[in-house]
Amino acid sequence: MLHHARAHNDAPNRAAGAPKPPAGELFGKLINLSGRRRFTSQRVVLYAVLASQGREGALATARDALSTFSDAHSALLEGDMSPAALGDELQRAYFGPDGANERITAFITLARRTLDVVSTQAFNAPALLEELVEAATPLLATLNRLTQLYEDLARHQAATAKKQLTAVMGDIELIAKHARIVSFNAQVVAARAGTSGREFAVVSGELTQITGKLDGLVREAVRSAVA
Repeated sequence: MLHHARAHNDAPNRAAGAPKPPAGELFGKLINLSGRRRFTSQRVVLYAVLASQGREGALATARDALSTFSDAHSALLEGDMSPAALGDELQRAYFGPDGANERITAFITLARRTLDVVSTQAFNAPALLEELVEAATPLLATLNRLTQLYEDLARHQAATAKKQLTAVMGDIELIAKHARIVSFNAQVVAARAGTSGREFAVVSGELTQITGKLDGLVREAVRSAVA
């Protein structure tokens, strides 16, 4: 049974101290689960039809697909993946005028009822099956729209992360530049100091090596950020 009401109300209340997954990993999981809903929704309908025609194993396959669909939907309403945790646009899509959550929940209820009736070959099986088939098209449109929202959020998050990283790398590069100037000045001072400046020269040399490594790390990080 779906716990959509609990997930909607309690989504932001994660266990204290629970680690938050990296943003890239989180959005990858969101898109995967949303895509799984799209695929399994059609699989439920297809195998429900095949089950009504007496195809062996079709009923079990339809039930498995429905279970996968229901589990994916529940996961997308909980914790860090919940609409409440991901922003107003998803919150409105699920629980606003579009009523995505209501439509998805209604499909799950209808599918379960249809499969139960098909399994007993009751007289009203054809009518329920027709209703399920008719519900599949608007449901798919809803699922496609939700998947697009997740993809849009993922692209926005990636772009923001790259921008922030590039800015940080710029700051580090500026610090490295200043460090090189300090290192050069230190070498000049050490040379003028003669024998007494040897230890100072060693420190200056180490600083030069550090700034060289820092330059390389900055260039690599910037290339990765803008790739």
